[in-house]
Amino acid sequence: MTDADFMRRALALGAQGVGRTGDNPSVGCVIVRDGVVVAEARTADSGRPHAEEQAVALADVRGATVYVTLEPCARRSSGAASCADRLIECGVARVVIAADDPHPFAAGAGVERLRAAGVRVENGLLAEEARAQNGDFFRRWNGGR
Repeated sequence: MTDADFMRRALALGAQGVGRTGDNPSVGCVIVRDGVVVAEARTADSGRPHAEEQAVALADVRGATVYVTLEPCARRSSGAASCADRLIECGVARVVIAADDPHPFAAGAGVERLRAAGVRVENGLLAEEARAQNGDFFRRWNGGR
């Protein structure tokens, strides 16, 4: 399977929660090691927990690649560990992101934090699909655009 195949799976997971996550976007997350999916999750119906935090709890993800439909958060209002921090703590090697997150708790800071920790980050894979999936969220945080 290709990166695009795994991201399409993440988008399919995220699609299951659209309209059910409150003010949060519905994010899909697929974690792959050695070409095999070891964990996957989507944002919970209430908007918490986030997709990444659920997925990393399901398997040993050290050295794995994470496919996520939206940039991992870098900060949480609750003071809990951010998704970027959780991915770093778990020792993932690579994060492939569909779309950047315009929310102030991410907005490039999630990517910066991952890269600063030595995690390889690639973004923009199937970005238009990810933005369309959470159109209301993007309109709210991109000034109505």
